[in-house]
Amino acid sequence: MYGRTVVMLPVTGSAMEPGRHHHAADSFGSFLQIVIVGSLANFASLDLVSKVASLLHDDVLDDAETRRGIGSLNIMMGNKVAVLAGDFLLSRACVALASLKNTEVVSLLATVVEHLVTGETMQMTSTSEQRVSMEYYLQKTYYKTASLISNSCKAIALLAGQTAEVSMLAFEYGKNLGLAFQLIDDVLDFTGTSASLGKGSLSDIRHGIITAPILFAIEEFPQLDAVVKRGLDNPADIDLALDYLGKSRGIQRTRELAMKHANLAAEAIDSLPESGDEDVLRSRRALIDLTHRVITRTK
Repeated sequence: MYGRTVVMLPVTGSAMEPGRHHHAADSFGSFLQIVIVGSLANFASLDLVSKVASLLHDDVLDDAETRRGIGSLNIMMGNKVAVLAGDFLLSRACVALASLKNTEVVSLLATVVEHLVTGETMQMTSTSEQRVSMEYYLQKTYYKTASLISNSCKAIALLAGQTAEVSMLAFEYGKNLGLAFQLIDDVLDFTGTSASLGKGSLSDIRHGIITAPILFAIEEFPQLDAVVKRGLDNPADIDLALDYLGKSRGIQRTRELAMKHANLAAEAIDSLPESGDEDVLRSRRALIDLTHRVITRTK
């Protein structure tokens, strides 16, 4: 659909030696080339390219050192290259999107990009009151994670010629799957290990990012509210917040909320029009199985 898009991902965890100069060919030679080739499958490729672009930008904003257990691009080659790589991938996605010649789908994916930026901006500019708001957290989570999945599911339904009702059920499936995924991700940031996550554990709280487990802990221990609003710049405050979290049901309640959204995603699939086609039924079972995998994953 749009030729071959090459996504560069680091294959080594070691950063380049400081002060040492490398030729561009040598530098990029240490990267794994994943060639995404292209039809409805082309849309999935487009979606993947957009997601990778957002992750490259995320790693720059978060000063991330690893991604899936290997050195992040910003660490390997610097922030400028990482930002340009993300921009390049987004531009390729835009070219691919235009070739679909479906204005509604183009609008949906443009909305996804807008939401990605809005979500990141919400995270970077939140006030002390917004930092401890569950409503604010869930809205930001939708923008940063679930919007891409929900609008992509809806776009696939539209491209397949489905009705508005089916398209909205696809949207609801993606939205709730995305929220469940991120809620579990926030749990794993506290309970997982660096080895299993492929990135540092406690990454969010060390960057002052407040997620559902801490928000639920605040409901049980209101005194934690003042600690969080101080910004968590002091390591002692982080330790105190983790102590309150350990005494609370914050982790369990986050898992329960993820389960609620996973069930809502499964209900959306169950609400699709009846079909006797075995391939259709097999696909629907796979989509429901995915909701279980999302909430039981450990990395």
